[in-house]
Amino acid sequence: MKLHATSTQHYQTVTGYDETGVEINAVRFSHSLIVLPEVAPAAWSPRTFDELSAEHFAQIADTAPDVVILGTGAKQRFVHPKLIGALTSRRIGVECMDSQAACRTYNILMGEGRKVVLALIFDGSERNT
Repeated sequence: MKLHATSTQHYQTVTGYDETGVEINAVRFSHSLIVLPEVAPAAWSPRTFDELSAEHFAQIADTAPDVVILGTGAKQRFVHPKLIGALTSRRIGVECMDSQAACRTYNILMGEGRKVVLALIFDGSERNT
C-alpha cells in the first residue's frame, strides 16, 4: 500500500509498506528496523519475533520515547512482559500490532507530534504465508 505525504515531510514517515518491507520517505527497507520521527531509520538486529530479547528493547529505551509501536509481522503477537522491562520501568508504553497497523499508527502519532518509535520485524518465514 502506498501512503501520501502530508505536512510531516521533514520527518521519517512511512510512505509505503507490504509484507516484505517498508518505505520510509520513499526509501525501501526489507530488514528489521527502528524508526524515530527526527532520526534516520536504523537497522534492528532481531530477524524474527522469537529472536526478541530484553537487550533489543533496552536499545529502544535509550531513545526515551513516549510509546513504542512494535510491528510483529503479518500477525499480531505480544511480547512477554519480562522483555520490555527496560521500557515499562521508564513508563514507556509498548503497543504490539501487525506491521501494517503499526506503520499506520506510527504515522498518526508522529503527525500529532508524539515522541514515538516504530520497531518493525520482518520475519522471512511469514513471507510465504
